[in-house]
Amino acid sequence: MSTVSGADHRGPFILAHDLGTSGDKASLHAADGRLLAARTAPYATDFGPGGKAEQDPADWWAAFCAATRTLLEETGTPPSDIACVAMSGQMMGVVLVDAHDEALGPAVIWADTRAQREAGLLADRVGFERAYELLGHRLDPSYCLPKWMWLREHAPQAWSKATAVLVAKDALTLRLTGRRCTDPSDASGTNAWDQAAGAWSDQMLAAGDIDAGLLPEVVPSATVAAGIRTEAARDCGLLAGTPVVVGGGDGSCAVLGAGLPADGSAANATLGSSAWISVVTDEPLRDPGMRLVTYDHVVPGRFVPLGPMQAAGASLEWIATTLGVSGRDGLAAIVEAAGTVEAAREGLFFLPYLLGERAPIWDPSVRGTFVGLERHHRPEHLVRAVLEGVAFNLFGILRAITDLAGSVAAVDAVGGGARGDTWLRIMADTWGLPVRRRSVRDEANSLGAAVIGGVAVGLISDWAQAGSLSSVEATFEPDPVRHERALEDHERFSDAYERLKGWFTGG
Repeated sequence: MSTVSGADHRGPFILAHDLGTSGDKASLHAADGRLLAARTAPYATDFGPGGKAEQDPADWWAAFCAATRTLLEETGTPPSDIACVAMSGQMMGVVLVDAHDEALGPAVIWADTRAQREAGLLADRVGFERAYELLGHRLDPSYCLPKWMWLREHAPQAWSKATAVLVAKDALTLRLTGRRCTDPSDASGTNAWDQAAGAWSDQMLAAGDIDAGLLPEVVPSATVAAGIRTEAARDCGLLAGTPVVVGGGDGSCAVLGAGLPADGSAANATLGSSAWISVVTDEPLRDPGMRLVTYDHVVPGRFVPLGPMQAAGASLEWIATTLGVSGRDGLAAIVEAAGTVEAAREGLFFLPYLLGERAPIWDPSVRGTFVGLERHHRPEHLVRAVLEGVAFNLFGILRAITDLAGSVAAVDAVGGGARGDTWLRIMADTWGLPVRRRSVRDEANSLGAAVIGGVAVGLISDWAQAGSLSSVEATFEPDPVRHERALEDHERFSDAYERLKGWFTGG
C-alpha cells in the first residue's frame, strides 16, 4: 500500500495492530477509520509432532515494534499524531505470565492440539452437550482451558510461577500498558466463558481445577486499557501515554472490518492461514449438531456464529512449499495453472486436515490426505485438489450456517486467500452462491480493530461506520452446471473422510 500524503496526512490517526499467525500487521487509519497504509513484520511458528504449534512472545513484541517503526517512518507520520493503538489478534492461544509481566516460555497457539486428553476430561466432568450449551463452543483441544490444563501437567515449573494466562493480543497490551485484561470476543474463545451470563464460568474453571485469579479482567472491546508505558514507548517508537485500546479477537474484528451486515443477509468468509465462515446475529445460536460455534462480537450485544477450519491458506502454503514454489508470483502462477485442470472430477481429492480439523467435523486426530492419485497427475492437479478440498470443507460449514441462521444472498471474502480469482471461482461454483471479493482483502482484521479504537477514543460515533470503509471489488457468480457437479463431488469428499477417520485413530 502506498505512503499516505497530502490531505490524508493530517492527524489524528488510528494505529491498528493485527497479531496474526504468520506476522504482525500494523496499519494506519484516518480518524474515520479509512485505511491509509499497512506494513507487516513476520515471525515463525514451531510446529512439531503430536499437534505442537508454538510461537515466541518475544518475536511478537519484536514484530510489533518493527512494523510500527517502519509504518511511521515510511508514511512520515509523527508519533504525536497517533490518537490510539487498537489491537486485534489470533485467538485461543495461551501465554503464561509471571509476577513481573514476563512470558514464561513459548506461547501455545490456536493451532496446537496436544490437549486432547484434557478436553476429554472436561467432557467427562461437565458433559459435552451441557458445555456446548453453556459456552457456545465444543470442548476441544484448540481452546484455552484444555491448554491451561495441559500446561499445568507438561510445563509444571512455568505453571507454578504463572500469575496470569493471556491470549496473544492481551499479552502485547500487557507489555504496552501493564494492564492484564481481555474482551468478551477473546474470552468467548477460551472454553471458560459463560456466554449467557457474560462472565467467567465457575463450573468450567472448577472442572479444569483452574484458579480464577489467573484469568484477566474482562472489559468491552472499545475500552482504553491504559497509556503506553515509557519503556515500551521507547522500544516501539510511539509516545508514552498514547492510549491502547483492548480491541478483539481476529474473528470478530474481521467480521466488523469486512462490513458484514447485522441482518444476516450475507456471510463472511475469512481466508487466511486458517479460515472461517460467519454471520452476525442479535442472539447466540446453538447448533443441534454442534458443527458451529458462537463468539461474542466486538460490537456490544451482538454475536458471531461461525465455523472455523484449521488449515485453509496453510494447506495451500504447504503444497506450494512442498512443490518448491516460492514467492507470491510463484504461488499465483501455480494457482492459475490449477485453474486449467480438474481434480475431483477425475477422482482426485485432498482432505485439508494438516492440523486436524475443527468445523464441521471437529476431529483433532484426522490428518491431511490425498485420495485418488494417478500417474498422470502433475503439480497443478495437486494444487487444484487442495483448493477444492478447502472449498469443500468450507461448504460443509456454510451449509451448517444456512441450516441454523437461514439462507444468505452472497458470501463476502477477505483475507489472503481472496487475492486471486481462481480460488474464489472454485468457491462460488462449489457453494452455489455469489462470492464477492472485498477491497480490504488483507486488512479486514486491522480495519475492524481501527473502528474499535475510533469508538473508544471518540473519533467514530457509530459502529455501522465500518460498512462504508470497504467495497466489493469483484463478484464471482456460480456456474449452475459446475455447482451440480460440486454437490456430487462434495458427497464423495465427505465419504472419504468417513471411511478414513477410523484409520487415523487405529480404529
